[in-house]
Amino acid sequence: MPVKKKSSIGKTKGRKKAPVHSPAGNRKAAGDIKSGGNIRSAGRPASAAARKPAKARPSLKSVVINALDDMKALEVKVLDVRGLTDVTDFMVIASGTSDRHVRSVAQRVVERTKEAGFRPHGVEGQQDSDWVLIDLNEMIVHVMLPRVREFYGLEKLWDITATQRAARA
Repeated sequence: MPVKKKSSIGKTKGRKKAPVHSPAGNRKAAGDIKSGGNIRSAGRPASAAARKPAKARPSLKSVVINALDDMKALEVKVLDVRGLTDVTDFMVIASGTSDRHVRSVAQRVVERTKEAGFRPHGVEGQQDSDWVLIDLNEMIVHVMLPRVREFYGLEKLWDITATQRAARA
């Protein structure tokens, strides 16, 4: 069967021609549509972006520490409390220079953790901003004014050396 040539009548300048498919190619494409396949990707190698491995998600600890560092939080201390409580794995204690600074630091930690894919379970104390607590499940972040931090002494309460842990066990 002879193939008809297309005429150039009615063409507009700048438009691209539609690709001409052989009858066998059309049947193949129709089969792809019925099976839910994608015609565009049929028979083509995956693009370079699709072949790249996904970027590794940063750890929660690094996200929190970087957020605290960006906001210039003072005296940041990370405590490993895995052997002491089942509530959380780590506690981070940091200070701010004023109630506004404490609120801003806590807000930045929440923003950065959400951007990284971690959802805070709760945030307490943003109204008064003397002490803001952010519950991130495996980590609890305390951002406090220096006088509040000194009064409650969370470091002394939760920071137990290895020898004291062995004595308790």
